[in-house]
Amino acid sequence: MASITALRSAMTTAVMPRSPEASDMPLMSSEALVLENVTRAFGALRAVDDVSLSVLAGEKRAILGANGAGKTTLFNAITGDFPPTSGRILFFGEDITSMDPFERIRKGMRRTYQSSLLFRDLSVRDNLFLAVRGVSNARFSLRRPGRSHPTTVATQELLERGRLTHLADEMVSNLAHGQQRQLEIAMALAGAPRLILFDEPAAGLSPAERRELVLLLTSLPSHMSFVLIEHDLEIALRVVERVTVMHNGSVIKTGTPSDIENDQQVQAIYMGGKH
Repeated sequence: MASITALRSAMTTAVMPRSPEASDMPLMSSEALVLENVTRAFGALRAVDDVSLSVLAGEKRAILGANGAGKTTLFNAITGDFPPTSGRILFFGEDITSMDPFERIRKGMRRTYQSSLLFRDLSVRDNLFLAVRGVSNARFSLRRPGRSHPTTVATQELLERGRLTHLADEMVSNLAHGQQRQLEIAMALAGAPRLILFDEPAAGLSPAERRELVLLLTSLPSHMSFVLIEHDLEIALRVVERVTVMHNGSVIKTGTPSDIENDQQVQAIYMGGKH
């Protein structure tokens, strides 16, 4: 496999408007996410088996592995969609193992899915507005705010951050697949998250859309952590600082992109041998 240089673009320093919940939560730990012996079993099958790892605040991490390695199930355990059968999950030092998913969102955790979850009959702007409103104290209000209202301003900033300004009034159903991915990532940025889990954001993208995705991911603020599941190694190894490799539900390696690219065990299990 050709060598891939782990390049990082300069991070955008603009500050996203913070939700009231997020702004009141100090960073209690230098570690954004800690998993301690996390297992998720479905009957006799251990889809995630005794996984321990930590992600620093501001760190960009990739999780690699073949299909069935347990990557998405691990995300489900972290977000609370399928809580761990055993083990512990800490989010900035706070034990969130038994928290409901909506509570984790209020703590500053976000996630995207393999299949985009969007309001297809609404415009790009309205999707972003709902994302902003959904993590604010005014989420149950039926009143549309004015142009100078913080949620309106935050919506406009998300359009710019997601490189979607030119599509603001386009219906989501009319967007190309890559543009829908951009929108989903922009929605995940609502409310100044502290950690985002990206589940295969490059799946199904054209080469041009992949380049746009790399620009978007490398423009995220340096203080924001993310964990990325991705099968496109050229993207994964360019946008992260650390890589964790899973196999049969367990972690087998963690290291830099260069370490992982040149590891013989990883080559044999995940990449099918060095070419």
